[in-house]
Amino acid sequence: VQLQASGGGLVQAGGSLRLSCAASSRTFNSYYMGWFRQAPGKEREFVATISWSGTTTYNADSVKGRFTIARARAENTVYLQMDSLKPEDTAVYYCVADPRYYGTKRENYAYWGQGTQVTVSS
Repeated sequence: VQLQASGGGLVQAGGSLRLSCAASSRTFNSYYMGWFRQAPGKEREFVATISWSGTTTYNADSVKGRFTIARARAENTVYLQMDSLKPEDTAVYYCVADPRYYGTKRENYAYWGQGTQVTVSS
């Protein structure tokens, strides 16, 4: 059971990126999924989460109105559309999944992807 994150890169402030998280199994279609990020010298923090059906989402206050989480169940993939990026969004972004937990606490997510680097220049 694996999560493969991709789509990171270097972008100027105000730009956009779309991260993808591909799950290795259709089993993840019944899992809650989300994104966390970790900037240098900081703790890993919650970004967004989505219900297994895709109908319910929740974003951290720091990204509300700028980031959108969505999932394509037919593709076993979760996306994070990031718009109006700021230098403080620079971090390694991790996708997560859990069969029972929907929330903001990182210790409650059982599955983690390897991370993808997002760098926003000013």
